[in-house]
Amino acid sequence: MEQAEGAFRRVVIIGLGVIGGSLAMALTQGQVVEEVIGVDRDEETRALALATRAAHRVEADAARAVANADLIVLATPVRTYPSIIEAIASRLKADAIVTDVGSTKQWVLEQMGKLLPPGIRFVGGHPMAGSEKQGIRGADRYLLENAVYVLTPDGDTDAAALQTVKDLIQAVGARVLLLGAEEHDRMVALVSHLPHMMAVALVETLSDVAKAYPQAPMLAAGGFRDTTRVAAGDPQMWVDIACTNRAPLLHMIGCFRKALDRLEGQISACGGSGASGDAGGAGQGCTGKDDAREVGPRKGSPAESAAGAPVEALRHTLAHAREVRLSIPRKAKGILPGIHEIVVTVPDEPGVIGTMARILGDNGVNIADIEILRVREGHGGTIRIGFYEAPDADRAVDVLAGAGIIVKRW
Repeated sequence: MEQAEGAFRRVVIIGLGVIGGSLAMALTQGQVVEEVIGVDRDEETRALALATRAAHRVEADAARAVANADLIVLATPVRTYPSIIEAIASRLKADAIVTDVGSTKQWVLEQMGKLLPPGIRFVGGHPMAGSEKQGIRGADRYLLENAVYVLTPDGDTDAAALQTVKDLIQAVGARVLLLGAEEHDRMVALVSHLPHMMAVALVETLSDVAKAYPQAPMLAAGGFRDTTRVAAGDPQMWVDIACTNRAPLLHMIGCFRKALDRLEGQISACGGSGASGDAGGAGQGCTGKDDAREVGPRKGSPAESAAGAPVEALRHTLAHAREVRLSIPRKAKGILPGIHEIVVTVPDEPGVIGTMARILGDNGVNIADIEILRVREGHGGTIRIGFYEAPDADRAVDVLAGAGIIVKRW
């Protein structure tokens, strides 16, 4: 990382969770700014921040920390912002810039307009990155690397402040995307907030079903576990997101419900007399007890209207969903151009990843992303490697194959 031109001298990050801690690590360890002060009420978090070089110094008192700070980053649940601003407002220096990392932007923008003292410049931000792990223990210096970092300027945003924050974000390896706050909130309601609520609903369903089938959680591996991973996120953060982005999220839940109803109708229509799928769960609720709800199309429901539809309708929906899903860049962080990927099969030997990286580096091929997909201890595993450009991926295949490594484009 290189220090950004016109970089801030003193940055205060309030809230050393996954995002705040990761940003702090990137700024401190990457020597992007002269001083990073981390603020958190938890004593253990502050100690770990110093131990992992996430900050040059730490404070429990936000008001004391912000004195003479050039940039203040709010990295706590969004509904805590008003009380934080109230506590620090009188201590902010006249030309300070305040930004945030919250997943809701319109609500935050409105709050900052009402609460910040005159002359204090605000730039709304949202890094499209995260982890199901909570707290600074889930923080990672490279979490923001290649991630899209949304900034949401409006007509009142100071152009110089926007550019300075943009430079800082780019200096930690993230990619800046400018969006209006309302546009941002609608988009993340679909691609971030709705999936989280879906994951919560799936896990709640599993909990209910497990009352009748106690072994069901043992089968919840693979796809179910991956699909519901985000449900392990910080509950308070997601309460704040749901409450402050309520209208867009409710709209997307309604859109999803329509799609689910349509799918229900198509599945119901593909059944028939004596079909094996008609018996499972008939007359039972999710907990295994008798339920008055009938299996099959409800009167006037999409399922009833689709009752005469052929199996082809369901196949078309599944095929269309597959096509759309395959068009989404695999393993991309946020809204990124497509990552061109290869998969290699290697023996389980010390240094094998380093060897591949060296071979590629010696041949001028730069790795954008790498992930261990599967491993069998003592035997070997498969590793996904991503590249920004298709020619680099093609070159990597040739180079690694020439070194005797099993490799293919993905």
